[in-house]
Amino acid sequence: MKSMDAINQFRDERNWRQFHKEKDLAISISLEANELLELFQWKDNEEARLQTERLEEELADVLIYAYMMADNLGFDINEIIAKKLIKNAEKYPLDK
Repeated sequence: MKSMDAINQFRDERNWRQFHKEKDLAISISLEANELLELFQWKDNEEARLQTERLEEELADVLIYAYMMADNLGFDINEIIAKKLIKNAEKYPLDK
């Protein structure tokens, strides 16, 4: 099962789609990103990386909400990433 299918199945089985409007998902992405950031607070990089399970969980939360938002908006994740990488390559060419 694809990630998006699994996410939608989990959400739909619980009837949570009603709570996952784009504004709510944007807020949730930010909140979960801050929980991820908090794992690095007051630690050096090596020490923070030892929290593997927590890092995985918080990163997964960020990605799940991002995938749900993309799905709500009808965006293809691979397509929007590819388009953004092209823009980034133009903005930051190798010779800079």
